[in-house]
Amino acid sequence: MRKTERYEKVIAWFQENMPVAETELHYNNPYELLIAVILSAQCTDKRVNIITPPLYKDFPTPEILAESTPEVVFEYIRSVSYPNNKAKHLVGMAKMLVKDFNSEVPDNMEDLIKLPGVGRKTANVIQSVVFNKAAMAVDTHVFRVSHRIGLVSDSCKTPFSVEKELMKNIPESLVAKAHHWLILHGRYVCQARTPKCDTCGLQMMCKYFCNTYKVAKEAPKAKNK
Repeated sequence: MRKTERYEKVIAWFQENMPVAETELHYNNPYELLIAVILSAQCTDKRVNIITPPLYKDFPTPEILAESTPEVVFEYIRSVSYPNNKAKHLVGMAKMLVKDFNSEVPDNMEDLIKLPGVGRKTANVIQSVVFNKAAMAVDTHVFRVSHRIGLVSDSCKTPFSVEKELMKNIPESLVAKAHHWLILHGRYVCQARTPKCDTCGLQMMCKYFCNTYKVAKEAPKAKNK
């Protein structure tokens, strides 16, 4: 299957089967989403959603969070991965928002990645979810699913190379939603250790299913004949 055809079929399938696709992180404003995304690095959205309500309540603005300390914030987020570093990032992020950005979350990559705890992936999430920009955040799910389905070539070995390939082939108007399509598919169907290939609706469009999973499953049958 040619790459252009694969993209067309995959996009069509998602449009029909997952017309609504959005972040599973809970938030009420850009500042809260920024906190949640920083906390979600190498951590599940479910865990982040458990710990953020008290954090949002006690630190409702960047100004209040900026006046706190990493030691205080640590007690709120101790159950996430790397809580010490993330506590420092959150306080540092708040201080910079207040000092450099008038307490407003920036809407562009250049400014977002200046914030402590914010890398390219987090910046793309904010641009996509908050500002509805055509930005593709490549996390572990997007990276894995893109390769398995065959949306990107094996030579795409970094998140940035995957991002560029996806951006080149997905219509700009669908990029923001496609980011969530791939994340949710990876989270619930195309899982890392045990992909649910037998029930996946993308079987006939998936390079992994056709070239690896299906072949391996049929091999014992052929051997027993």
